[in-house]
Amino acid sequence: MKQRAMKMIMTVLLVAMVASTAVAKKKQQVIAPSYAWTIGEPLGLHYASTLDTLHFNYHKGFVPSMHSNVWATTGNYGAEGQNQVFFQRPATSDFFFEDAMQAWIPGVTTQRYYNTRIPMTVLAHSTGGDKHSNQDHTQALFSGNVNKRIEVGGALDYIYSKGAYDFQADKNFRWSLFGSYMGDRYEMQAFFNHYSITAKESGGIVDDRYITDPAAVQGGETKVSAKDIPTRLTAAQTKLSGKEFYMNHRYKVGYYHYERDSITDTIKGKTYIPVTSFIWTMDYKDGRHNFLNKSGAQDTSFFKHTYLGLGGTDETTSYHRLRNTVGVSLLEGFNRYAKFGFSLYGTHELRGYTQATDSVTGTTPPKGLEKLPVAVDHSHTEHVAWVGGQLTKQHGSILTYDATAQFGVLGDVVGDIDVKGEVSTKMRLLGDTVTLQGYGYFKNLEAPYLLKHFVSNHYAWSNDFAKEKRLRVGGVLNVPFTGSNVNVGYETLKNYIYFGTEGTPQQHSAPIHVLNATLKQQLQFKALHWDNEVTYQATSNSHILPLPKLSVYSNLYFTFTVARVLYVQLGIDGNYYTSYHAPAFNPATMSFNNQSAVKCGDFAMMNLYANFKMKQARFFVMYSHFNKGLFGGNHYFAVPHYPLNPSRLQFGVSVNFLN
Repeated sequence: MKQRAMKMIMTVLLVAMVASTAVAKKKQQVIAPSYAWTIGEPLGLHYASTLDTLHFNYHKGFVPSMHSNVWATTGNYGAEGQNQVFFQRPATSDFFFEDAMQAWIPGVTTQRYYNTRIPMTVLAHSTGGDKHSNQDHTQALFSGNVNKRIEVGGALDYIYSKGAYDFQADKNFRWSLFGSYMGDRYEMQAFFNHYSITAKESGGIVDDRYITDPAAVQGGETKVSAKDIPTRLTAAQTKLSGKEFYMNHRYKVGYYHYERDSITDTIKGKTYIPVTSFIWTMDYKDGRHNFLNKSGAQDTSFFKHTYLGLGGTDETTSYHRLRNTVGVSLLEGFNRYAKFGFSLYGTHELRGYTQATDSVTGTTPPKGLEKLPVAVDHSHTEHVAWVGGQLTKQHGSILTYDATAQFGVLGDVVGDIDVKGEVSTKMRLLGDTVTLQGYGYFKNLEAPYLLKHFVSNHYAWSNDFAKEKRLRVGGVLNVPFTGSNVNVGYETLKNYIYFGTEGTPQQHSAPIHVLNATLKQQLQFKALHWDNEVTYQATSNSHILPLPKLSVYSNLYFTFTVARVLYVQLGIDGNYYTSYHAPAFNPATMSFNNQSAVKCGDFAMMNLYANFKMKQARFFVMYSHFNKGLFGGNHYFAVPHYPLNPSRLQFGVSVNFLN
């Protein structure tokens, strides 16, 4: 069976290579995409981006545990996870169920727009494992310009992964439509994204010794099949779905600059110079979370509390948000003495929440049920608003900066403060350009509604949290000629909100201090490369905010070209982090909560890989976690009771067709 799979995959790779070569021969002159960009909130500023066509480290995106150097995950590809590099972890969102799946859900800041000059189609597929544990990921992207101003596109993304362990399968399907209009006076970017995720919830394996010491639980037998390891839940699953419709409009007022021929005094061309722009951004988003457990016995034994019903759980929480932002902006260079852009804006949000029906509050609970500790409304609607300003300088050979300040003026966010910014400068040193960047923010923010009020079969809370205060400052030094990048930051948190050991939100009023220092170092000797990333984290309260002190990602590889057409990267990479009390995963709320019973970490996860690129095709072959059973430790748990994937062979191919 494995030989058959190998032949099939190698055939696919060969077909892709031949197709790519044929396309290249048909079109001798290939015009690359002229540019791509993303936009930032709240006013839709443009940030340069690129099309993901590089073959370097192509394999890395298909290892579930390598979304960051410390990724707390339940193990399967496309499954839940949380970044344990604290400076890279996003804040809790209004619909916290999405946070664990944030790596797989598209959004405003990740949506790309293109100007491709000629239509572009990208098709990609990766696979790994066997028929019982296969991991498949299929992607398709199209973008084309109607003319130099109008672009339309769409994308599909489908993950189906059965998982290495039982009751771990997940299925993620995402699709999107997007487009842009880039005129002299009027600009528009818009997209519609939809996602649907179904994930089996195993609750973790019943005994970690099936991984760490299989002989102790198997009567001396040292070998164990991953699919034969019993799990704590066998009839539970999560369904998470949502959509987002976004439009950013900008109308620019300015004047035309005419270029004249110096001899004939005729007009050769004209350029529109914008001075002021008026902006309207509309963003509608919704989400729906359903937790289903068909086993009543497992439901009551796995969870500490049961409030609403025996015989299993089938509950849904939903959320929707409509955000409108209007602003006026004086564009960068609007005055010969003002080399910056300045904007003022106002934002209004309408939010709505629907939760499980509370039918037992105020009554004597039926036998076997506990009395609900709080009363929470089945539905809730709120209006909130902010006013803000933005100061930017995106162009300049010496200094650029971006600063935004926002203040809450309506609803629960009254008194909120959110100020953030960064500044960057360049200097010449030893014939190269060195970049120095400073960044920081101050936040005084109201907790999301669902962290304050929530009801379900197993968890219920009503919290009166104080506003969470966060102050962060840091700097980045990038030295290209030495291949060095140093990022040092410091943050103070007061009234920090987290999920405690009981699986419910808690608040710690005393300040917590976090120091983060990351060094990225690239070394090269001819065809040999050695890339490293080392992060040191120190937390003043490891009971409330546990973090691994040291994490390392290392990548040793050769690069060379075969017959001047096949670009090759052969290497070995892996990550390691020190042990710490990693968060536990709660399948009912899709949250990661503190625990003090088990430490995770102190193991190495390593991969052997080969990445290739020929013409418009790129492909990889990888043997992930090849060091299992050889070296690096056998405690490969990123969160308690959820082991990472054992060794597996994986393949992938991506072809960029230019129509």
